[in-house]
Amino acid sequence: MDNATRHIPPTRVDAIVNKIANLLPKLGVSIMGSRLLAVRGRKSGEWRTTMVNVMTAADGARYLVAPRGHVQWVRNLRVAGDGELRLGRKTEQFTATEVADADKVPLLRLYLEKWGWEVGKFFEGLTKDSTDAELIAIAPGFPVFRIA
Repeated sequence: MDNATRHIPPTRVDAIVNKIANLLPKLGVSIMGSRLLAVRGRKSGEWRTTMVNVMTAADGARYLVAPRGHVQWVRNLRVAGDGELRLGRKTEQFTATEVADADKVPLLRLYLEKWGWEVGKFFEGLTKDSTDAELIAIAPGFPVFRIA
């Protein structure tokens, strides 16, 4: 699969689990920083939501990583440039800037350190201990956005 167009759609089981998991942030429950990401659809203009892990780096900057690749929320966020993070009744608006592939290695490593147990299956056997060269090779397949 070409890293630039990498997209792993959810299985039927994933879709069921995702529906359940998406309820948690709606109810105000966050697991390890999870939030409900809301982004306007690039064609419809309607709000689209999915659960994401919000990652905070050592310098305090926050990021969203797309472990399934160039999925719909990624495409929508590229067009919209902004969105919302929701948890219960709290809504936080943000703007997003996509991170260049060359700058993703430490971010992918941190993401795997924090959530590898949950999303490791999408990283084709790579872990937080993978080499920089291995992480650089996969970087185009894993969109990353800095949010502020």
